[in-house]
Amino acid sequence: MEPTGKRKIWIDLDNSPHVPFFLPIIEELRKRGYPVLLTARDSYQVRDLLEFHKLQCKVIGKHYGKFRLFKAAGTFFRVLQLLPWMFREKPDLGVSLGSRAQIIGCLILRIPTILAFDYEHSSKTWFFHPSWVFIPAVVSESMVPLKKDRIMKYPGLKEDVYVPQFHPDPSVMDVLGIEDQDLVVTLRPPATEAHYHNPESEKLFDAALEFLIHEPEVRVVLLPRNDRQAVTLRDRWPEAIASRKIVIPEHVVNGLSLIWYSDLVISGGGTMNREAAALGVPVYSIFRGKIGAVDRYLAGQGRMILLEKVEDIKDRIALIRRDKSSQPHASDNGVLNSIVEGVVGVVERQRLPVQQ
Repeated sequence: MEPTGKRKIWIDLDNSPHVPFFLPIIEELRKRGYPVLLTARDSYQVRDLLEFHKLQCKVIGKHYGKFRLFKAAGTFFRVLQLLPWMFREKPDLGVSLGSRAQIIGCLILRIPTILAFDYEHSSKTWFFHPSWVFIPAVVSESMVPLKKDRIMKYPGLKEDVYVPQFHPDPSVMDVLGIEDQDLVVTLRPPATEAHYHNPESEKLFDAALEFLIHEPEVRVVLLPRNDRQAVTLRDRWPEAIASRKIVIPEHVVNGLSLIWYSDLVISGGGTMNREAAALGVPVYSIFRGKIGAVDRYLAGQGRMILLEKVEDIKDRIALIRRDKSSQPHASDNGVLNSIVEGVVGVVERQRLPVQQ
């Protein structure tokens, strides 16, 4: 659909996985002539990823930790921080992967919103309803408290938006000091500050790391979710880190390249698991919260293995080298176009006056 006016589309990057997801969407919307406004929250590695991808963005607000009271207070404080920017920029549509502050701010100013998500058990802002939602086809509409004509679906995974454009960069292994003879396991701890965190995930994580550091050929690339978690991990595993059995990157690295040049991935749920599945890299989930439809779909296809108890670590993880010489076989299944067409369709159907 060709744009009929320069309606402004505002994308709020609320968390680290939102940056790679929205990059191709931003590019495509701008190709179609839409002004795209970008804001971000200083949360986890968002700032580092913005710098890594050279993405110009206004950073407003921060993360307020794992306690729900602080999270709620921080969300409303960020709304207050965003409102002056919103008054000045006058966006016509807000789009996010779960920005509570964006949805609340847009409700106050009567700006329509699109909320995309792929984990139906996450605590979304259902008290503050978005105007539309975008969900994977495998997620049931019954999980969304909106009318069916306000629910849009896309095929495949949200990671299929950007994975088809990926080209591996082998220099990531040199940066990390990984040698050819190493059997590389990329390990992502659970999101301990998430409201849906289950402590059972930490038990699986500890068991996995203990298992891996005693395997002679294995080198673990450990990816803490934030600085606090990094400090805790360094205090807990000092000898393995000092001997570089465990490597913690000093700076943000290309996540997809790291996954591609790993022999397997183990993660506490979320985007990295699905990125590995999209690339065809063996992946094991140690997430022990409510399992979402997407992960069940991937497990049913044999593209992800769900670890449920400590005994599964030794029994089910296969430490096998994989061929990394070829290119990824990820195919373009139309997810990017589906989402862009949905956003364009909403902003055009609104028939809002063009901001001057």
